[in-house]
Amino acid sequence: MNGFYNYQGRFAPSPTGPLHFGSLVTALASYLEAKSLGGRWLIRIEDLDPLREPPSATGQILNSLDAHGLFPDTPVLFQSRRQSAYHTAIEHLLSTGRAYRCSCSRKQLLANHGRHPQHCREVSTASSSQPFAIRFALHDEQCCWQDQILGPQHQVIRAEIDDPVLLRKEGFFAYQLAVVVDDIEQGITDVVRGSDLLDMTGQQLQIYQALEATPPRWLHIPVIVNEQGQKLSKQNHAPALDDRTPARNLFNALTALHQKPPESLLGGSVEDLLEWACAHWKRRAIHLTSR
Repeated sequence: MNGFYNYQGRFAPSPTGPLHFGSLVTALASYLEAKSLGGRWLIRIEDLDPLREPPSATGQILNSLDAHGLFPDTPVLFQSRRQSAYHTAIEHLLSTGRAYRCSCSRKQLLANHGRHPQHCREVSTASSSQPFAIRFALHDEQCCWQDQILGPQHQVIRAEIDDPVLLRKEGFFAYQLAVVVDDIEQGITDVVRGSDLLDMTGQQLQIYQALEATPPRWLHIPVIVNEQGQKLSKQNHAPALDDRTPARNLFNALTALHQKPPESLLGGSVEDLLEWACAHWKRRAIHLTSR
């Protein structure tokens, strides 16, 4: 692959807490993939769930990225300011029969092995006396696509059983809708993200198709785990990055990505370290150690 195409990548954290090491690894991988190919790198804050988002988290995340020299090429996009775009997308999907209103509870769906006891997909409106979510209407598919690291991928998509929520009953837009709408809006050509999101790709491909848009290329990197083998996350109490040691943090992130940075970089600046990393970025190093 070369840099003679319009590469547009992004890093899109949810502000549920400060940046931790696992998030830095993903941010750095997406940044280096974009910059090594002469592309642009964007930041999007996926702040769609205020009940899980401390007021200080967004500022902490952006400050950490700044401290580590990871600056976006365009202004930061906030999903909380994109409500009208999501409404427009849902109206389009409803009008074309690719979305439907669902008043089934999780308990009902579990009891029916994912099938809808109220036959939500077959009726035009949900009962007005009950709150309802809006779901995407998947079609059965043997979905095949190419991952930039993991190679050929195959996912079985099951209509009705796997239908993802687009708008929750509480009125919050869901990740599966917002991520596709925003990647389309921002012209994202390539997505670097953790392999914990791999299983969502097949559903997202169908949403792209329903919105008549070209999907990006995906590159899924191994997630960083703690000593118990759990993914580093806010839920697992991953410690916040120490922004006072950005060069060491970046060095460790490069090591986690199997880029083999020289020890001499530890005594240099963040700018020197990122310059070396861009010039020596080897995607294949991740590939060889992720099998």
